[in-house]
Amino acid sequence: MDAPLVSVLVPFKNTEQFLPECLDSVLTQSYQNWELIAVDDDSEDTSLSILKEYANNDSRIQVLKNKGTGIIHALQMAYSKCSGHFITRMDSDDVMTPNRLEWMVRALHKTGKGHLAVGQVRYFSHRGISDGYAKYEAWLNRLTATATNYDEIYKECVIPSPCWMAYREDFEKCDGFNPNRYPEDYDLTFRFYENRLKIIPCPELLHLWRDYDHRTSRTSEHYAQNYFLEIKMHYFLKLDYDKKRPLAVWGAGFKGKTIAKKLVENEIPFTWLCDNPNKINKTIYGQSLHHFSLLPSLKNPQSLITVANEQSQREIKSYLERLHHKNRLDYFFFC
Repeated sequence: MDAPLVSVLVPFKNTEQFLPECLDSVLTQSYQNWELIAVDDDSEDTSLSILKEYANNDSRIQVLKNKGTGIIHALQMAYSKCSGHFITRMDSDDVMTPNRLEWMVRALHKTGKGHLAVGQVRYFSHRGISDGYAKYEAWLNRLTATATNYDEIYKECVIPSPCWMAYREDFEKCDGFNPNRYPEDYDLTFRFYENRLKIIPCPELLHLWRDYDHRTSRTSEHYAQNYFLEIKMHYFLKLDYDKKRPLAVWGAGFKGKTIAKKLVENEIPFTWLCDNPNKINKTIYGQSLHHFSLLPSLKNPQSLITVANEQSQREIKSYLERLHHKNRLDYFFFC
């Protein structure tokens, strides 16, 4: 196998306590033809000096200062300075397993352009992992093992932001890090989906994902629930919504109301369904709620399902399958 250059793009900010372990995990990769472009997003601790010390000891590491503000600008800058045949991202508080780069390069070599290499992940923390993160990890790894990630793309981000690799040409076809839209990892995932990059199934653990209280995804407003809903609706209306078919929205909780409000604002007609007797026949945003048994009377509908309860989701899916509706064509789970 040839050994083309891999560009590892690492934005960082105030991660001094985690950086050495992260950088050492790159240095000890079984695949050694890489460059690491690290961009400091205005760190106030010793992160920058740590990176500079590593760069002084290894010419494959470049350290830059972010000319803008935030992770998107840092990623844009890192990409503008890289020259790799393959592109991957790494978070400065995480750890690569020793064979991550080699596994991904081999997978892309074998499949060719038009494919995306991903890997299984494992959360770790000094205090243990919450049940929510454990469920997300198991869900994500199940999808990654079978390359069915896109099947549930409207539920949650189905590609871990620091554990993917693409051919440079494919990455640019997807418009790279250019869109200034948060959450940036979810937005990029949708653009991989939009440009039909085929996911390569991966049974291997390739990335260790660190969880801690001041992690950006926990503290930044850019990763709040409303931002995720904006991304979902943006791409659903762009990629999967069929204007010729009636649209049904299931559920009238926070997500259901948020989506209904957006549809009303955009003058997109829809039928609002639920099974809560306290809400049926009520009017919200000028829209009446109906019992879900109304669905079969709609001619060839599409359904957006915002019901979060797992048992209810199973019941809804079973009901829709009895109607011969198909996932990601006729119905889309937004929870």
